[in-house]
Amino acid sequence: MNLKETRKIKVKNLYIGGNAPVTVQSMCNTKTEDVAATVKQILSLEALGCDIIRVAVNNEEAAKAVKDIVREIHIPLVADIQFDWKLAKAAAENGADKIRINPGNIGSDDKVKYLADMFNERKIPIRIGVNEGSLDKQFKGLDPAEALVKSAENHIRILENADFYNTIVSIKSSNVTTMVSACLAFAMRFDYPQHIGVTEAGTLKRGLIKNSAGIGALLLSGVGNTVRVSLADKPEEEVIAGNMLLTSIGLKQGSEVVACPTCGRTEIPVVALADEVEKLLTGTAGIKVAVMGCVVNGVGEAGNADFGVAGGHGKSAIFEKGKIIKTVDNGLILDELKTLIEKYKELK
Repeated sequence: MNLKETRKIKVKNLYIGGNAPVTVQSMCNTKTEDVAATVKQILSLEALGCDIIRVAVNNEEAAKAVKDIVREIHIPLVADIQFDWKLAKAAAENGADKIRINPGNIGSDDKVKYLADMFNERKIPIRIGVNEGSLDKQFKGLDPAEALVKSAENHIRILENADFYNTIVSIKSSNVTTMVSACLAFAMRFDYPQHIGVTEAGTLKRGLIKNSAGIGALLLSGVGNTVRVSLADKPEEEVIAGNMLLTSIGLKQGSEVVACPTCGRTEIPVVALADEVEKLLTGTAGIKVAVMGCVVNGVGEAGNADFGVAGGHGKSAIFEKGKIIKTVDNGLILDELKTLIEKYKELK
């Protein structure tokens, strides 16, 4: 597979593409004009490891609110515009770090040229977004993946004709196979960085599976520079999932819990303990904790964990780097793991 090396696009204080790390994005579900609520949500997402945040700009009040929002946050803000070039102009004037708009949908070449010149001067990149559910009629008869690539190319050419190349491209479908095929095809033809994800993926469980399949397949193939795990759930879940996905495939240093799937030998409440340990690891990086249900396989199977527990009848083994260091009453397991996690944090 002959993939193009992507160009590097600067968005505020970070880069997308080239040799830059893959970043995690989400989108606020607050009304953007409600500055207090929007800032509160963004700060919450920042604490969970969100790298870039997008807000809807549907009216003048939302465009004006961008100015107050960017003063209070620490990550790049993307203004999401649908059709109205004046709102794109206003959002840029009020400090948006990136604009999501499709140049083919905003009217005349003069309007596109005006925005292109303005964004070039301010060094504001554009994110083009094409979606299988809203393709131009001219591409409706094509194979779905090819139609998405052709649609993206159409928008790219409009910007290039306006001397604008500071572009990031998003090609999405609710069908995992279509999305993966389209993004791979695009990566073999163009060097623009890609924002990847499965759109309209559904509720938490189904959405996590579809996004993991699609995003994971692309990243493991070397395609994708920034991701959004789109979910019909809280934005916080998107950020947690995005970071877990990147950590799982070695693209980001993070912490993780490994836990056995449980069986008849299980002696401790593995699921409940693992969930609590996940919470304790929030905001940490580079630590692996194991929660294993029995001593028979626990220590050996989780020998590469920094530390963990292997359940026993009444008492359980606490181990570190594959070696048992003590046994504790089962009622004290979580306290013991919490102490070890806090000790690790202090050392860091």
